[in-house]
Amino acid sequence: MSLEMKNPILVIGIGGVGSRLATDAGDTLGSDCLTISNNVKDFAPNSRSIHVSTDFVINPSVRLIRGETYSVADKIRSEISRYPTVVMMCNMASRAGAAMAPVVSQICRESGKGLISFAVMPFKYDKDRIFDSGVSLKRIKKDSNCTVVFDNDSLLESNPDLNQKQCYDIADSAINYVVGSLKSEDVPSGMDIITTSRDRDDMEESLRDSLKMLYSNTAPGAVKRSMFYVVGGDSIPVGVLGSITNLAGGTISEDDSQVRVMSSTDESKVVMLSSVQGMAKFDKYDPLGIIPDEKTLDWDMPDCSIDCKMNLYQME
Repeated sequence: MSLEMKNPILVIGIGGVGSRLATDAGDTLGSDCLTISNNVKDFAPNSRSIHVSTDFVINPSVRLIRGETYSVADKIRSEISRYPTVVMMCNMASRAGAAMAPVVSQICRESGKGLISFAVMPFKYDKDRIFDSGVSLKRIKKDSNCTVVFDNDSLLESNPDLNQKQCYDIADSAINYVVGSLKSEDVPSGMDIITTSRDRDDMEESLRDSLKMLYSNTAPGAVKRSMFYVVGGDSIPVGVLGSITNLAGGTISEDDSQVRVMSSTDESKVVMLSSVQGMAKFDKYDPLGIIPDEKTLDWDMPDCSIDCKMNLYQME
């Protein structure tokens, strides 16, 4: 089942990376943009923003930031009130993203908004962020009509010589191509995974990199549908495009795959958007994630720190 995107659309960016992605997505979609963060440095000048104050703690935890986000829930609800469709951008590797995204998605669900969530997952060496990112992603998936995931770790596995900035640049570019297609393509419900490669002269090699990245996230049988964006199509020989189409159809059923050629003057690569069902790598980030929701006592509200008004010093 697909989500029918209705205008006007509000793009929400959470934290530093989320705000940058939201600004680009807002320009691409021609939509309004809202930034939510606990760091005022994430706000662009004269931008719509909501500040979640954590200044009273030097190094706030995910749970503290989340608790303070609930204190501005009415402001968030007011900002989204006149928009039937919300696109949310968040970086799960950051404390702000992991903390605030489930709160925003919950508010959107309770307000009856159509929600498309884009989540960037952390590198596996960020061991202290893996658990929180997995828990938050599970909650976002429950609240969203469609959740689109980009996994930095699987990109690095396919390209171990990339530095962190290069990974971020590749992720930003791939997400922007997918955002650009939202108004012209059906938005399927469930979870989608974005995979891609660095710029390559050999487009078939780029496709193989994208497939390798995809299957490091999920089993081949879990892929139900894929969209292939061939970036730089104007300069690619027609024979190569045909070869890519045949290779894609041989890997994923031709009935479940489509190829779109996208013009670009400075990039040459394949970006894939694959709809998956069943278990993915991220489901293992939370060891307790296999427990069904109906058997979990505290599922309704995410874990958060709250001010109990007991005049006790709060340590985080």
